[in-house]
Amino acid sequence: MFTRRHFLKTAGAATASAFVSARAQAPAIVTSAPVLGQGEFRYRVVPGWGVLDTATPVNDCHGLARDRAGHIILLTNHSANNVIIYDRAGRLVHKWGTSFPGAHGLSLVTEGNREVLFITDLTTHRVAKTTLDGQLLEEWRWPAQTGKYDKEDQYRPSWTLHLPNGEFYVLDGYGRDYILHYGADGKFRRIFGGAEGGIVHWGPHAGMIDTRATNAAPSLLIAMSDQQHLLRLDLDGRPLARTPMPGGNPRQIRRHRDHYFVAHLADNWPQDRSSRGFLSVLDAELRVVSNIAGTPPEYDTSGKLQPMRHQEDTFLHPHDLLVDTDESLYVAQFASGKTYPLKLERV
Repeated sequence: MFTRRHFLKTAGAATASAFVSARAQAPAIVTSAPVLGQGEFRYRVVPGWGVLDTATPVNDCHGLARDRAGHIILLTNHSANNVIIYDRAGRLVHKWGTSFPGAHGLSLVTEGNREVLFITDLTTHRVAKTTLDGQLLEEWRWPAQTGKYDKEDQYRPSWTLHLPNGEFYVLDGYGRDYILHYGADGKFRRIFGGAEGGIVHWGPHAGMIDTRATNAAPSLLIAMSDQQHLLRLDLDGRPLARTPMPGGNPRQIRRHRDHYFVAHLADNWPQDRSSRGFLSVLDAELRVVSNIAGTPPEYDTSGKLQPMRHQEDTFLHPHDLLVDTDESLYVAQFASGKTYPLKLERV
């Protein structure tokens, strides 16, 4: 995720002031709940869901997952409790973690009979694998052996993408934009992407491995954040397709049944850092069918998607989302004034 430290270094004092102002606009607990979205995908915010007391603080809320028990797992970069586990009613079940100051990406993976978490940390430059209750099982530090990095702080992994067979990919979305492939045994296999591979900086933020039956083979589907498009690659890193998301800033993609859900951090970020953001729902062909808290999707006669933007001030920098089995949505937000996740019920 775009960290405050990087922001202050690169954006300058004037932009930093705008950023602080954006944080000050953080929404209060929702007391009214308009219907958001269009067509079949319309939602209403559940007021007060997930709001906890000061004993369980959050900073930026970065990642979400759901375990087989139905618990909602939140990753935050607040070092008092990096991982917060909710029940579906929004009550605290468990919390743990003080060693992830740059907590960013969260993936839940099933290994045999157990579920584990993969956490990326921008500050400690590592990927960690843990149990659901926080026991560290394995970790992967900066890949010096690849020859692509001169020092540790050039490696800032943003998310991990997982194959059913245990292999996984690491997106270095805040470092040098490489994609690293690891085997099911955890051993490094190869690296591709980066500038020489045509991956533009501030691009490969998060995503998924798409294994839907209509694909000839599994592929990497990546949210290219500041580049405002989705990028599909084969598992060897060869480009397959690019889907423009004009006006948005795709930070994460989640698939639920035959649709894809995309969290847009803001409208035209980074050009407008105070804008609020929205969610998009895409069909199997990656055409937008609904924008939740955003303008209705519009395609011209040539099939080109027209620029989108937020319409209701519901969100403030959506960073990840989760679709539950009951069709509810959960949204984690970055730089939103330390707000807890939002829950939306489908109408």
